[in-house]
Amino acid sequence: MIDQFINFVIRPPRADYNPEQYLWEKEFTLAGRQFKRQDLELTNARGHKLRCSHYMPSPFPEETPLPCVIYCHGNSGCRADANEAAVILLPSNITVFTLDFSGSGLSDGDYVSLGWHERDDLKIVVSYLRSERQISRIGLWGRSMGAVTSLLYGAEDPSIAGMVLDSAFSNLFDLMMELVDVYKIRLPKFTVKMAVQYMRRVIQKKAKFDIMDLNCLKVAPKTFIPALFGHASEDKFIQPHHSDLIFKSYAGDKNVIKFDGDHNSSRPQFYYDSVSIFFFNVLRPPQISSACSSKLEKYYDLGDLKVGAGMDEDPMLSRNIRPDGDEQSNLQDKPNGQSDECCSYTSSNRESWGRCSSLGGSDEESSADCTAANNGNQVTLDVLATPLKSTQQKSSDPPKEEKKKQKKQKKQKKRDSTTPKPKHEKLEKLEALSKRLRLCILKRVSHRRPRST
Repeated sequence: MIDQFINFVIRPPRADYNPEQYLWEKEFTLAGRQFKRQDLELTNARGHKLRCSHYMPSPFPEETPLPCVIYCHGNSGCRADANEAAVILLPSNITVFTLDFSGSGLSDGDYVSLGWHERDDLKIVVSYLRSERQISRIGLWGRSMGAVTSLLYGAEDPSIAGMVLDSAFSNLFDLMMELVDVYKIRLPKFTVKMAVQYMRRVIQKKAKFDIMDLNCLKVAPKTFIPALFGHASEDKFIQPHHSDLIFKSYAGDKNVIKFDGDHNSSRPQFYYDSVSIFFFNVLRPPQISSACSSKLEKYYDLGDLKVGAGMDEDPMLSRNIRPDGDEQSNLQDKPNGQSDECCSYTSSNRESWGRCSSLGGSDEESSADCTAANNGNQVTLDVLATPLKSTQQKSSDPPKEEKKKQKKQKKQKKRDSTTPKPKHEKLEKLEALSKRLRLCILKRVSHRRPRST
């Protein structure tokens, strides 16, 4: 019984999987955009090789560093657990890095330490990402053991932008005592404490860490990184009061979300939406939307038309039509240092990024989303085209005796030549614009989904 309990702590069931079957493909499409999986190996301080994967856009935007979230799995998990994180974060221009901790998955090592040595593995990953010029801010997303790992490392590295801590335990010793009651091990209290002390010595000899040192309540008051806590209300393995204790003593900006389910159940959609919004706020990814710009470039020769109502008065797009038929599109400068983008990332968009239904998107859908993001706003398409020349030719100077009559005739001719264009021309232009917008909304492209674990 004691040996089983020891293995329960340092040698839980190990995930043995095929990366080509259980991870996202090397090249895949998500929300109408191309992404890739880059596999690599890192070596930790103990000489163990760590199998890692980095999900990023394909191709990576030039001279535009992107933020990254490191996903930290649980004690029996592996990097395949980060598949959902990739679905949620990649469409919002946040790359996802995941790894098999030492003793887990396909990495080297014989034992796990429930966060103690995993903290050093996480340090190796952060150092690697810091050396990459393509990565800007870094966030952490941990579940169970991964949440404890993130919290222990966050206390040492205040440069982390934000952390999502799902089902963390407050104190390993207290957790072990609780599990005795959960699994209904009928022993006197003093006997259980003696058994735990014996387990402590065995674990310290095998896995090289002291279970008494794994106490998140000691580091929480010294950690100031923005954190989002999550816990299932029916979790019997790590009960919700563990997150409550850490949350109460945590020193940084914090929020907590409780949801239905147990320790291993899938998380509800609103929780993923909250995670997506949280990381968007703390990581501030760049607003890259080439699809929207390419679609707007197709709208030409529309005259001075106003689409929508109630936007900022500054025109967003100006278009030059050359006499030879070539088209030149220029985005005007925007206030407050905004980047030259046609897309406005509103909170409603960010909430939808975490939805699995976004997998079925396409380039056309992305353009439609950008148009919808400006709902209630007004875009002025200012076309700088050469005005039509008047067909009326200028007559030669009349004789002096007829000047007065000619002036009256000129005034009359000017009135006739400057009459406004028929309204049906503007209606035709508006109809052409609406057809283009409908095409962008209605078209869809099939997508590929990974095999679930």
